[in-house]
Amino acid sequence: IDQSPIGRTPRSNTATYVNAFGPIREIFAKTMKAREMGYKPGRFSFNVAGGRCDSCEGAGVKRIEMQFLADVYVTCDECKGKRYNLETLEITYKGKTISDVLNMTVEEALEFFSNISSIERKLLTLHDVGLGYIRLGQPATTLSGGEAQRIKLSSELARRDTGRTLYILDEPTTGLHFADVKKLLHVLDRLVNVGNTVILIEHNLDVIASSDWIVDLGPEGGENGGNIVVTGTPEQVSNHISSYTGKYLKSKLMISQTIRKSKTGVRA
Repeated sequence: IDQSPIGRTPRSNTATYVNAFGPIREIFAKTMKAREMGYKPGRFSFNVAGGRCDSCEGAGVKRIEMQFLADVYVTCDECKGKRYNLETLEITYKGKTISDVLNMTVEEALEFFSNISSIERKLLTLHDVGLGYIRLGQPATTLSGGEAQRIKLSSELARRDTGRTLYILDEPTTGLHFADVKKLLHVLDRLVNVGNTVILIEHNLDVIASSDWIVDLGPEGGENGGNIVVTGTPEQVSNHISSYTGKYLKSKLMISQTIRKSKTGVRA
């Protein structure tokens, strides 16, 4: 699970990637007014002609090709970025249009669809990996590499788990706040606890200290690295005299141990 984009155009977004948009469109198609008009779920797709804005073809933006620079995207002047035509936007569910839903954050959508388990389950995994702030319809082109990686991880979490999957993540904590690192560790623990294997390439000490087994490569970086310095549990690596990782890991483990003792009232 790498940090490559989940899509390379504004049409790709969070909701479509985690397969939450299909059930959402079905809900709108089941509303009384949609049935009276004969609208099917496809009417609420911005990739299909009929319900989408014809001017921007459901993109919400228009692309301006530049001769010697990267293409520029500007908001569609017909739909004002809403992606759909006026007839489609007349259909509402709980007072919200399909465009309103796409503009909701994951956290807002979780509350809005709290009574629909098929949608809530997919959104909850996004929230669990620390992505409660991104919008459902947020274009893939605006997501960072770390956000794209966590969206992929949440998609895996939403699948029916076999307990036989090997996950490999390359520095998933890059750019994350320490609170989000804790959320990520909780998610990874869930994967491991049901029998899966997770391999991380990582430098974050919180992650390293939480690992079951460490393979420390070095002794230096770049051309002077690449050799196995030590393997073992965090405690074993922290006691290795030639490991730079072990040196800092030892301090980390000592601090964690002191905090645990202070919380339980035990004095060293």
